[in-house]
Amino acid sequence: MHKKVMRRQRGFTLVELAIVLVIIGLILGAILKGQGMIKNAKIKRVKSDIDSLVAAVYGYQDRYTYLPGDDPVNRWGIGRGNGNGIWDISREYALAWRHLMYADFISGDPTQTSETVLAKRNPFGGAYYFRYDGTLGKNYVLVDNIPSDAAASLDEKYDDGTYNTGDIRANANYTRGLRDMYWYVF
Repeated sequence: MHKKVMRRQRGFTLVELAIVLVIIGLILGAILKGQGMIKNAKIKRVKSDIDSLVAAVYGYQDRYTYLPGDDPVNRWGIGRGNGNGIWDISREYALAWRHLMYADFISGDPTQTSETVLAKRNPFGGAYYFRYDGTLGKNYVLVDNIPSDAAASLDEKYDDGTYNTGDIRANANYTRGLRDMYWYVF
């Protein structure tokens, strides 16, 4: 007769399982921390982009007296604005980018004519646009497609933290989803 040989099966001990779970937790923590750092860098980049655009617009205005896009002088043979100090005509939106590019205040291809092609992209995938709010009587930079938590962070850090007051506003409260932000900086 054959003797049955019993082999002892060995599994993981509780200590080994605990070590594996700790390692997995550390990896997940590092990933989440990294995602937070990336989002914070994007938020800072939006502010930096706005500051650069404001400097470019004021630089153009200082050199040529008028807002880019609103400039009534046809400097580069690409068209002119009406010179009233506001971006109130849709053709002035694209012209603003083209004027800034031709004047070497920002980089880009000024031979393009579409505002969606000319407008600088924000780090969240949206774009920056020059606009005028007739109700408030102010020019502003529109920043579209910002995650609501990032928009809230920007508003809290650089303004009053309320979506519908102050110099930084949004098209809705900061609960969830994407927001358009309005930076009244001009």
